[in-house]
Amino acid sequence: MHESVNFIDNHIIVLGYGEVGHRVVKRLTSAGVLFVVVDSDEEVFKDVEFTHLTGNAASESILKKVAVERASTVIMTLGSDSDITFAILVTRKLNPNSVILAMANEVHSIDKMYKAGADYVASLSIIAGQILGRIALLPHDHPLREETIMMYEGIEIEKYTISSSSLLVGKTLAELDLLNTIGCNVIGIDAGDKASSEIDPKTVIKEDMTLAVLGNVEQIKEFREKFVR
Repeated sequence: MHESVNFIDNHIIVLGYGEVGHRVVKRLTSAGVLFVVVDSDEEVFKDVEFTHLTGNAASESILKKVAVERASTVIMTLGSDSDITFAILVTRKLNPNSVILAMANEVHSIDKMYKAGADYVASLSIIAGQILGRIALLPHDHPLREETIMMYEGIEIEKYTISSSSLLVGKTLAELDLLNTIGCNVIGIDAGDKASSEIDPKTVIKEDMTLAVLGNVEQIKEFREKFVR
């Protein structure tokens, strides 16, 4: 381990330091937050300066070593969906109040991860499809320059629980047409008894539903100003 985590509290844990884990760590580093990374491959930590531990990220003993019971958030970007699902179960048992964010390598794993206790599951294939589809729908005379692609690499995903005063209540996603009116998109809905990333445009938004919204910084801000009460 790069340094002791015995006294870490309210920190973020990143499980997996592959391509997605690298991007997560880059973001956390720039934000100046306290985090620790776990990966089974010692070589990935060569020359890094952040706090880390080599070991099986799905192991309860390893999770205890990085103080998972005191973590605010656990981000899971492992290569195996079964390992991620097991890590979710262990994390939820050791820390019922933590926020668990998971990456699903396969779409069919999404529901399993939600049932295991994840707060939000990101499917790389679904997000990639959303982004490529949005780029494809740009006007034909819109120059597809490097800055256009970079804009989509800077997307944000935020979750909002719908209050009774929200203008979203009673509307369907088709009626709202968020993609054309604001530019953002709903990529996940948690209705309490069911969480899904397969979005039906006819879905009626109700109080206490939680929406996962994807868009750039400006789009997320506009969505929040219009609909979050």
